[in-house]
Amino acid sequence: MPESAWKFLFYLGCWSYSAYLLFGTDYPFFHDPPSVFYDWTPGMAVPRDIAAAYLLQGSFYGHSIYATLYMDTWRKDSVVMLIHHVVTLVLIVSSYAFRYHNVGILVLFLHDFSDVQLEFTKLNIYFKARGGSYHRLHAVVADLGCLSFCFSWFWFRLYWFPLKVLYATFHSSLLAVPDIPFYFFFNALLLLLTVMNLYWFLYIVAFAAKVLTGQMRELKDLREFDMAEAQSPKPSKAE
Repeated sequence: MPESAWKFLFYLGCWSYSAYLLFGTDYPFFHDPPSVFYDWTPGMAVPRDIAAAYLLQGSFYGHSIYATLYMDTWRKDSVVMLIHHVVTLVLIVSSYAFRYHNVGILVLFLHDFSDVQLEFTKLNIYFKARGGSYHRLHAVVADLGCLSFCFSWFWFRLYWFPLKVLYATFHSSLLAVPDIPFYFFFNALLLLLTVMNLYWFLYIVAFAAKVLTGQMRELKDLREFDMAEAQSPKPSKAE
């Protein structure tokens, strides 16, 4: 539970700050995605408010790589999770270095929202059985959070992300800067991020199918992977 509480607060803070940048300032990137490349020049100054978000997120994903390798329980998708963290950190560092930070803020905003809901739902799953008794309020909130998480994952990562980010990076970037550097490099990483979002969405669909068909009555993490079971040798025919 402490890990989920920490992650919930972190993602909530990061997403709220990204939302503030996109909706509480003069940045038009969400409503006008092609604007991320307006007036782009190599070596342009990075605004301090965006640089602060980059520093925070870069530090987090740097730690996440270490945590996945040496601290977290190994799961079915841990390899994909590790690739995700590496790709994200490379995108953060390289987009800052080559001044694609406007796109980066949009990417972070669209990805952090579902993580907020995921950790919030996990917390309520823990709370519903705390103290050896059943707490119905937390159970209802966990169920609603699960539904909201499924919807937000699709809407933010699989609908808005291609609609706003990929459209801007694949199409609008060439219109604004015809010879924009590292075009294929950044778009390849963003496509890889999209593929991983689709991969995890399969887990979400599998989870929903189990709930709807009655195969699962309690919320559980489909990512759980029993390492002892996976590593134990199967009995041979001779045995």
